[in-house]
Amino acid sequence: MVDGLKLLKESEALLEGHFLLSSGKHSPKYVQCAKLMQYTDKAEKMVSLVADKVKNLDIELIVGPAMGGIRPAYELGRQLGIRTIFTERIEGEMTLRRGFEIKKGEKILIMEDVVTTGKSSLETAEVLENLGGKVVGIGCLVDRKVSVLDIPIYSSIELFFETYEEKDCPMCRENSKAVKPGSRNL
Repeated sequence: MVDGLKLLKESEALLEGHFLLSSGKHSPKYVQCAKLMQYTDKAEKMVSLVADKVKNLDIELIVGPAMGGIRPAYELGRQLGIRTIFTERIEGEMTLRRGFEIKKGEKILIMEDVVTTGKSSLETAEVLENLGGKVVGIGCLVDRKVSVLDIPIYSSIELFFETYEEKDCPMCRENSKAVKPGSRNL
């Protein structure tokens, strides 16, 4: 049996400190999935947990939102033998480019590294559905159990970490400076 938490710890992807999340909230913990994904054996095992959950969904396309979703999406596509592409932000707006196409009615799974608020996933779903695709779910390595989405989530692991508005953040009250490790503004 694959232990997702053990894989995160072994790859030093589970970070502790004071983090500024893409949502603007603060958290004492952060999952840096890029650290896990650098180890192909660990990445394969972690993604296999999602592959087992989605293999019977009749998925025709996997889409990974850039940056964090590209590598997990590719690995899921490799394991399931499904075409895989990615969306990316241009001037802050999620878009599909590079000649990638969506077929009308195509059943799509969005694959992320971490789902916290679901913002990137929802933006990606909107782009794909506006192009005629049908989003059937969201896969992710880590579901932070913060979002309430109308789209089913299939995760390798569920983790809940406390999050705070800046004004309520106990780490800020201790004059700790928040670090922003994510890629949302790249």
